[in-house]
Amino acid sequence: METLNIFEVDMEVQEDNPENFELDPRDKTSREKEEPTESIILDETEPDKTVKIGARLTEQVKKDVTNLLKEYRGIFAWCHEDMPGIDRSTISHNLAVNEKCKPVVQKRRSFNPERSAAIKEEVSKLLAAGSIREVKYPEWVANVVLVKKKNNQWRMCVDFTDLNKACPKDSFPLPRIDQLVDATAEHETLSFMDAYSGYNQIKMHKPDEEKTAFTTDQGLYCYTVMPFGLKNAGATYQRLVNKMFARQIGRNMEVYVDDMLTKSVTADRHADDLRETFDVLVKYGMKLNPVKCVFGVPSGRFLGYQVHQRGIEVNPEKI
Repeated sequence: METLNIFEVDMEVQEDNPENFELDPRDKTSREKEEPTESIILDETEPDKTVKIGARLTEQVKKDVTNLLKEYRGIFAWCHEDMPGIDRSTISHNLAVNEKCKPVVQKRRSFNPERSAAIKEEVSKLLAAGSIREVKYPEWVANVVLVKKKNNQWRMCVDFTDLNKACPKDSFPLPRIDQLVDATAEHETLSFMDAYSGYNQIKMHKPDEEKTAFTTDQGLYCYTVMPFGLKNAGATYQRLVNKMFARQIGRNMEVYVDDMLTKSVTADRHADDLRETFDVLVKYGMKLNPVKCVFGVPSGRFLGYQVHQRGIEVNPEKI
């Protein structure tokens, strides 16, 4: 399946036509279609901030999970400003650029008015969030690339093709997807979690920030956080989550980069298992995307497979 090779894209950004590369090759389709769910309000003073929980939970388990989510509502990010990022003392992304490679300044591309406006808007958002900063005299300069999302809005990425060629491959092993999904069998209750702008929660190694410079009509900027498209970004993220959830992985949790699953053999243990997960998220300051999370369901989509207590089956949308 395509899913098995997702971070080989990490990123030999399809060099022939950078505008064709995927934002993230994993299936990110919302999971609420898999099981009936209901929305719960985390804070009565902000009724628009909700998360989904399984509608089939018993009343007691539903109450326990609901109270837990309200107690830990701070683990969710609703915008970039809610996401302080992982402290550099824990991890940062180091490029390890080969010093023998000559820096490349890509020839600047031009964009039509619609795309230029989208770039300007995204740059303003990233600046406000502190994800990028202005830079002067960078040796490496890349172009931005706009990718059309399913909602017909533009997503701005950066063509790091040249920079990636100068970086050695990080051979840190990613988990085997077949083993992860097999490990969810015989678990009665599952919670699927997705990190908010996952890569951006890891900061760049300070000396490497300016190597991520890109050019726009507004000026030159570089990333202070790890952007999507850098080689070895997936390996860096997996290092982080392996460290964070070392005591849980294989027991009551499975993690593939920014896709997380908490699992419980019986439903009455699920609130306790989730609390253990949430405590780790709080400790490291990692934030979840509430739109892409669902808690306390018997089955769901994980890494392209439909997982449930009886085992796994192929995602019906892939047939």
